[in-house]
Formats: sequence, structure tokens, C-alpha cells
Amino acid sequence: MELILESREVKDYLEENEVINYSHPSIQNKIMELCNAQQSDVDKAKAAFEFVRDHISHSWDIQSNRVVQKASDVLHYREGICYAKSNLLCALLRGQGIPTGFCYQRLMLFDTPDQGYSLHAFNAVYLASLDKWVRLDARGNKPGVQAEFSIEKERLAFRVNEALEEKDYPIIFSEPNQKTMSILEKHSNAIDMYQHGLPDDL
Repeated sequence: MELILESREVKDYLEENEVINYSHPSIQNKIMELCNAQQSDVDKAKAAFEFVRDHISHSWDIQSNRVVQKASDVLHYREGICYAKSNLLCALLRGQGIPTGFCYQRLMLFDTPDQGYSLHAFNAVYLASLDKWVRLDARGNKPGVQAEFSIEKERLAFRVNEALEEKDYPIIFSEPNQKTMSILEKHSNAIDMYQHGLPDDL
């Protein structure tokens, strides 16, 4: 797939906002814990990705009701759905000056089309040393889901089945999709939100 940048301005993929709050002390402390100045941007991206993938639980996997949105809250509670986890990975990388964006797939919510669809979020990272954007999905692995850090062939969490009306959007957005953030703002129960409240398209 040929990726399409929403913005040609690299600075747009480095901005801080209310949910990508990388100046928060906890985010800065985690960056210092995970990475150091001697590492390449590839090493830094891999370390941040693997931390979010492996040490921040997906809310549905652990059946947690807690809804989190801000990167600092995701880090504090060590959980969140994909929308929240992608905010944290973005903050950990933008906080180091590594341009990071947001990508989306339209997927079946569960196993069959009649159970509905949902919008799935993950990240794209610009690795200046390779002059390349790489898509990374830190959703969290489990049986049947095995996302990996790869600078060659993508190894995302999910494969899209277009025959079942799933979609893989090629755009790298500079900010989280507003529908996804609005869902996190208005819900207080993550399980109910996941089952009944997720947007199903961009």
C-alpha cells in the first residue's frame, strides 16, 4: 500500500495537544527510562512500540471498564483501547522529536459482519535515518494477533478482508480522528463502549 500524508508539514506530526501530552512528567520519565541519546531513531521507536504493545493492556482483553484518553493517563493506569494506546505511543515518540501519525482500519468488531464493524487505530512513525514512514500497531498481542516492529514488511495486528467490507485506510493523519476521541470523552464504561459505541468508519 502506498501511504498518503495528510500534511506535508513534518511539524504537524510533532505537535503536542491535550491528549498527546508528552511534556507531562510521567511521559518524560518513561522516555528517559526507555531510550537514550545514543540510540538511533529506529531503536527508540522499537523500544517505545514494544513497551506500549506489551506493558499497556488492551481494555477489552482484561475486561476493564476504565476509559482513558490522555497519554499520561494511559501510562498511569497501564490500560486503554487502541485509540488510547496509540495516543501514548505517539506521545512517547513525539516527545523525542520523532514524527508520529495516526492510521486506521475498518474491521469487523468480532467474528462476523452481522456483529458490526469498528474503527481500529494504530500509528505511523517517520524514521529519518531511513527516510521512511513505518506503520506500527501496538494494540497488544494475544492468540491470533501478532504485531511486530518491522522496518521492512508490515506486521500489523490485523489483516483486512475487503470481501467482508473491511478497509485499510492509506492516510497518515497528524491528529487522532475526532470521532474516536469523542467516543472516549462521552463514555464511562469501556466494555459497553467497545461493544456498542465505537465508530465504524472514518
